[in-house]
Amino acid sequence: MKAGRIHAYHEPIHIDDINEPRIEKDTDVIVKIGGAGVCRTDLHIIEGIWKDALGNPPLPYTIGHENAGWIEAVGSGITHLKKGDPVILHPLMSCGLCPACRAGRDMYCTQGHFPGLDGTDGGYAEYLKTSVRSVIPLAPGTDPVPLAPFADAGITAYHAVKKLVPLTAPGTTVAVIGIGGLGHFAVQILRALTPATVIAIDTQSQRLDFATEIGAHHAVLAGSDGGVGGVKRIAPNGVDIVIDFVGEHQTPAAGVNMLAKGGTYSVVGYGGEVQVPTLEFVNREINIVGNLVGTYNELAELMELNRQGKVVISAQQFPLADAPQVMEMLDRGEIKGRAILIP
Repeated sequence: MKAGRIHAYHEPIHIDDINEPRIEKDTDVIVKIGGAGVCRTDLHIIEGIWKDALGNPPLPYTIGHENAGWIEAVGSGITHLKKGDPVILHPLMSCGLCPACRAGRDMYCTQGHFPGLDGTDGGYAEYLKTSVRSVIPLAPGTDPVPLAPFADAGITAYHAVKKLVPLTAPGTTVAVIGIGGLGHFAVQILRALTPATVIAIDTQSQRLDFATEIGAHHAVLAGSDGGVGGVKRIAPNGVDIVIDFVGEHQTPAAGVNMLAKGGTYSVVGYGGEVQVPTLEFVNREINIVGNLVGTYNELAELMELNRQGKVVISAQQFPLADAPQVMEMLDRGEIKGRAILIP
């Protein structure tokens, strides 16, 4: 089968011919990939940013951690899935036995595997082997292809917003920095789950137009100050919550500066640094929160919001053979919403 694989850091991936995966355990599931989302984390993998954090996985391996498709084969212990069922996959193959898994916080699993990141083969391929614990069945007849980015971009945004729901009330203001693959989900999720006023911030005016189309109340073009001035014109005392889907360059400083007293800066994007004097924490009583990918249950909840039409995706589809070029497009900021590879 064809697969997009990383052979060396700082080099484009290769489209290789490799063997199809095979059932080895009674809990294994093989999925025929319908669509694989292209994530900025995939770029960071190639740049080696994740190498040490993931234990320096041996190369080559197949990347791609946002996957949806149809059941192809299942292990002998699985009775509720059959060939042809449409599914979306939670990106982590969790063990189910550690304290985190038993508490339902499967993204903290201490014995899990992360296809496409940690050396386990991912979904830039025709077929993917995963665990039954990762499989979320979709309604019969559902086309899984356009849904693939919900598997990471979607649930990461959902997880970040859901944690903040108790902090919102009528009159609450939330600034969303970065209206890309994750940010466009967050705008819709905020509108679906909270009564907050949503302010979208981006460096590109077309993305801001998109944000207002999908529900943002206000749009601010980030200039030399990262959008702080524009936000303060809308919320003179600052916003209650900032969700930063960029997390590098000037956005951490801008995000903290646009907060009201008692506000929360929620970090989703990464690559930069948050540098805040301790007096700021005390005098303004601000909070800084980090976010991982969401849980299995959160992905199931998000798919229900999608079924209800409350959270939809904007995505461009490309053939798997174009994966190296699509990743370059993403790096140049030329993808609106999300990109999906079709084997």
